Amino acid sequence: MTASIIADDITVSFPIYENSHRSLKNAVLNKSTGGRIAKGVGSYPVVTALDGLSFKFEEGARIGLVGHNGSGKTTLLRVLSGVYAPVTGHLRVEGRVASLLDVSMGLDPDATGFENIYLRGIMDGLKPAKIRSKIDEIAEFSELEEYLNLPVRTYSSGMMLRLAFAISTNVEADILIMDEWLSVGDAAFGIKASQRLEELIGKASILIMASHDAKLVEKVCNRRILLEHGKIISDEMLPEHEEHDGHVQDNSVVNLGSHP
Repeated sequence: MTASIIADDITVSFPIYENSHRSLKNAVLNKSTGGRIAKGVGSYPVVTALDGLSFKFEEGARIGLVGHNGSGKTTLLRVLSGVYAPVTGHLRVEGRVASLLDVSMGLDPDATGFENIYLRGIMDGLKPAKIRSKIDEIAEFSELEEYLNLPVRTYSSGMMLRLAFAISTNVEADILIMDEWLSVGDAAFGIKASQRLEELIGKASILIMASHDAKLVEKVCNRRILLEHGKIISDEMLPEHEEHDGHVQDNSVVNLGSHP
């Protein structure tokens, strides 16, 4: 299967409910009085997060989404990850998707590190045999050793992020979706994490990454899309970087970014 993403005039909007609109009491009153009390029920503002976007991403695409906070970047990533569905328009995604939007999502604090590896694998649709084949590699990468036998609630925030990163990046995907470059652990582990991300990007057929780091986008991506108020303002190709075995050749070390 050839990986591709095709969006045709997709729109995503969210209704904003006030407390009065969610009130059971007002809902009952409205029903019993024919709508004469709590006139606001059924009338609420709607925020349009994405407004009529159309684009096509094919194999080899390295997309950098840029724009100010609230421009729609993260919403678009969530749509492409299957978290949100367009209200109107059509979206077609071909290929296995790996989302690194929230690597800690789904971790059970009362389960051990090893148990969480299995739980996340099951959530990702992997069969037990496939999870078992990956568990040693995930454990080694996390460097948590005997702590993997303890409940995750006993971990420090750094240890939890190491485990989550090790699990989330041990994937086989055609389409990789990222919100900023992940920052993990101390300097030594951070370098290893950066190398793992570069390997993932090199193997993926399509990369979509949102970032406020203009230099990172120019280094990693070959196409830049500027969003503003949920609309595409510009869509431009970037100069190709010299590549070797899937890695961007550059004399500098990729700095691990973080959410603003």
